[in-house]
Order: sequence, then structure tokens, then C-alpha cells
Amino acid sequence: MPPTSEDKHQLEINVETRKHEHGFEEREKVFVLEDLSVYYGDFRAVRNIDLEIPARQITAMIGPSGCGKTTVIRCLNRMNDLVEIARVEGKVMYHGVDLYDKAVDPVEVRRRVGMVFQKPNPFPKSIYDNVAFGPKIAGFKGDMDELVEHSLHRAALWDEVKDRLKESAMGLSGGQQQRLCIARCVAVNPDVILMDEPCSALDPIATGRIEDLMDELKSEYTIVIVTHNMQQAARVSDMTAFFTAEVNEEQDRRTGVLVEYDSTETIFTTPGDERTEHYVTGRFG
Repeated sequence: MPPTSEDKHQLEINVETRKHEHGFEEREKVFVLEDLSVYYGDFRAVRNIDLEIPARQITAMIGPSGCGKTTVIRCLNRMNDLVEIARVEGKVMYHGVDLYDKAVDPVEVRRRVGMVFQKPNPFPKSIYDNVAFGPKIAGFKGDMDELVEHSLHRAALWDEVKDRLKESAMGLSGGQQQRLCIARCVAVNPDVILMDEPCSALDPIATGRIEDLMDELKSEYTIVIVTHNMQQAARVSDMTAFFTAEVNEEQDRRTGVLVEYDSTETIFTTPGDERTEHYVTGRFG
């Protein structure tokens, strides 16, 4: 039976109630992953992931290619639903709500849990219309000009584009386009911002600006970042999860597993697992 409109409000009601009851200052767990496995057809891409992600901090996911970092982060806003052969087992709890419950509307999930991708992907529209797009779709009734300005301020982009809001977003630099994508994400008032390799296509100056921006944004948003750049993880994150891949030599397939999850300082200075130590010191991966 498809979810009713009443069912679709379950996520919003439960989330707001829990946020009110617990308060973000207690560092409640925004996400709790329990025995999470993800399959693409008969191939298990990640297995048995247990992970808790705290509110208003930056959590980094690191590890070698093929260890399942992107697969896991895409579970947090049900992006894997868009892959026809993908199947999720286990639980992904969001403020105590099972994201994969049939009553939960995935569109509402993606509004609350926004995503910034590896390559900047502005729409072929004006800078203004890029930011206004999501709120318009969501039926925003307030002052759109004020919302656009506020969102661009939050993305540290307003001063650079305020005199050319009607110009195409495609004329912005790569770093500016990525910050515009962050502004577009912020405009719909999410609770969480997911970032999948957000700086891999940017130069060091643009990367620095994005990292500074992440540090500012975590006062209002929970941020989860996937990165291959260990220095970046060490600079920006509060918590770090290290993943690795188990290789099946017979089938030439790699299944991602979570090795260790702790404070970033611990992961990079005194990790508890030898595999983590080998990776962060450059002896593996």
C-alpha cells in the first residue's frame, strides 16, 4: 500500500519532536546505521556497517577506492533508491526514524538531507534561479529575494555575485559553482549536508574556501563528507570513519567494510587498528 499524505508527515513530526526533546547541544545522534549492507544485484558492495553520526559536527569517511564510502553516504538520503539494482539491508535511523520504512517519503528525506556532489553541477539557469529552484518546487511563500541573498551569504558567495544574479551560473569558476551548489542545498533548509568529494575538482585556493565554509556551516548543519584527501579529513572533520575493501580473488570483487570509527585526532594519531595506521601513514592504499 503506498504511503498516505499522513504517513509522509511521519518523518517531519518525529524529527522535530526529537530535536525539541533532546536539543542539538547534547550531540544527539542524527544517524544510526545498524548492520547496514548494500547490494547491487547479487554483489554486496558494503557489509555489516554500524555507525553513529553526531549532530552539528563534521564526519569524514576515508579509505581506498572501492571501499564503499560513496555507497554508504548515498544511503543517508536514499540516493541508492535511484539505482534499479540496488538493495539496502539493515537499518538507517535518522533521528530515530527508519529512513527505509515504507511510510517515509524519499523526496522529503532528500530535502532534509541535502547532497553536494564531486563535480559542481549548477543548473543552466541564472545564479538567482539556481538558488530559488528548490524553494519554488517546495512551495516557498516567503520573500524569495531575501532567501536567495541569505543562502548565498551562508555559502560565502554573496559578495562575489550580488551584482550579477541574473547572469548564467555556468559563467562562474569551478569553486564558485561548488559554493553555489552549497547555497542551493542550504536554500531548502536541510538538517544535514552530505558532500561526496566536494573539492576533488577544485584548485587549492578554492578547496581552502570550501573547507572554511564547512567549518562555518557545522554550527547549523550536520555535515558528512567523503574524501580521498586524508589531509583534508584531518583539517576539517571532528569524527572520522576509515573503510577498507575485502577482495574476493575468485570473483575479482571488493566489498567495503568499516574498520574503525573515532575522533579524527584519535584516527590520525593513535588508531586502534593496524590497518588504519597503515593507511593514514601511507603504507597502504
